[in-house]
Amino acid sequence: MTAHTIRAEFDGHSGAKLAARLDLPAGTIRAWALFAHCFTCSKDTLAARRISGALASAGIAVMRFDFTGLGSSDGEFSSTNFSSNVDDLRSAAQWLEKHYSAPEILVGHSLGGAAVLAVAKDLASVKAVVTLGAPAEANHVIHNFGSHVDEITEKGAAEVKLGGRSFTIQRQFVDDLNAVRLADRIATMKKALLVLHAPRDETVGIENAGAIFTAAKHPKSFVSLDGADHLLTNPADANYVASVIASWAARYLPVETPRDEAQPSEDVVVGETGQGKFQVSVQAGPHRFLADEPASVGGSDTGPTPYDLVGAGLGACTAMTLRMYARLKKIDLGLVSIAVRHNKVHMKDCLECTEEERAGNGKIDRFERVITIDGGAPAELADKIVEIANKCPVHRTLEHGAKVTTRIE
Repeated sequence: MTAHTIRAEFDGHSGAKLAARLDLPAGTIRAWALFAHCFTCSKDTLAARRISGALASAGIAVMRFDFTGLGSSDGEFSSTNFSSNVDDLRSAAQWLEKHYSAPEILVGHSLGGAAVLAVAKDLASVKAVVTLGAPAEANHVIHNFGSHVDEITEKGAAEVKLGGRSFTIQRQFVDDLNAVRLADRIATMKKALLVLHAPRDETVGIENAGAIFTAAKHPKSFVSLDGADHLLTNPADANYVASVIASWAARYLPVETPRDEAQPSEDVVVGETGQGKFQVSVQAGPHRFLADEPASVGGSDTGPTPYDLVGAGLGACTAMTLRMYARLKKIDLGLVSIAVRHNKVHMKDCLECTEEERAGNGKIDRFERVITIDGGAPAELADKIVEIANKCPVHRTLEHGAKVTTRIE
């Protein structure tokens, strides 16, 4: 995911200081996105964190923030409404443009999705909009107030429990929700749209996704989140949503510069994401992915382990070396696949080790490599294939060792 997350604050619509987090990629930033959280939620929900992190791993920096009166932001929630949330989004976009770069992507969850639909038309920099479990009209949220609606209307305000917390909902909040008409804003926003919705969403029904999709003009896309709940409490669902958004959004952003055309750099950049105990983001040229540890040792299992990556390097190098040899010698060699298994064995049990090595104490790293060739390996070439595989540069590095130098900056 992100190389790192930094805290920020900016002035919201009312002048209240709003708390934000900026999820930054490890390397060049392709674009900036704004994330709007769900009703009475915060910027730190599981969905917000994972989606923002996945976008960052794809080179897209994300600003997520708490609306006025929520999370770590200042201000009184009771004085806010849907229109003020939209104004907070505008303020966030303006702050982002002033201090970093204008947002090109908007992502909104639940009522936050309705907010990004309402504001998208007014933000010239925005190219793509994503809604996640969003209502087709802002007043859909009124059903959360249940039996308190009449009290709000008659008395002007009521205490409503939402998500286990009490909030003061004023009549102006309900009136503002009823006054909003999203259909026209959706139809005229002229942005690419991705609608994600769970068919069995019990908070915002799937019919809302249909209404949003119908109102929008092309280009527009819909992805069904089968089995997911409204808040994406299952990490697997949040991860899936994150990967879909990152992949879809890339179509509407400038193509990343190929490694050969980019500024020369031999660095592989690895940075902690702040998500889970071990997760890191890896950038090698324009390529980005996650590395992690399995759940059995406290990781989140969101990417290959460090030793998986070493094994992948050995396997990839072996396949490439064999293909180069086959082309050079004009050998009709079927497609090559390499399986690599890593473990640590006691030196005395290492059959491939020298007598001197087997006499040592402790353990040694052992990589077992199995080469498979489509159609089978020609019998007369079997020994040669092993010989060429052993000449792969990564193989030689692992066998002969390397020097690692370290400095602190």
